[in-house]
Formats: sequence, structure tokens, C-alpha cells
Amino acid sequence: MTRLPFLSGKEIIKALEQIGYRKARQRGSHIRLQCPSRKSVTVPDYKMVGRGLLRKILRDAELTPDEFTKLL
Repeated sequence: MTRLPFLSGKEIIKALEQIGYRKARQRGSHIRLQCPSRKSVTVPDYKMVGRGLLRKILRDAELTPDEFTKLL
């Protein structure tokens, strides 16, 4: 199992855009991403997103940590 890195919100969004996610809206520092074939996810625009929150985002996006690290 791959250990997830500490990433910024912008880096996470950039990786998710590669699989079809697009920015739908933003409220404060939270950005909502939508994809036609997957569930919507909310990514905080923080300088550093913790591993636990990143794991939750990946679970919502139906991605494994290994699949996500290939997108980076």
C-alpha cells in the first residue's frame, strides 16, 4: 500500500482534473468538483491537506491511493 504524500489543495485538484473532474463552485476555501461518471468531491484549498482528509477525498472519488499517485 502506497503512503500518501502531503499535498496542497491545488495539487489534488490538478490530479483529479486528469480523470475528468471539473470545478463546479467554490465557497470560501472549499472547492466542489464534479465528474459525470463519479461522485462529486469537495477539496479544501489549503497549503497542506493531511493524509486522513486526502484518503477521504480519494474514497469519495472512488480511487485507490496507488491510482492517485500515478496521476501525480
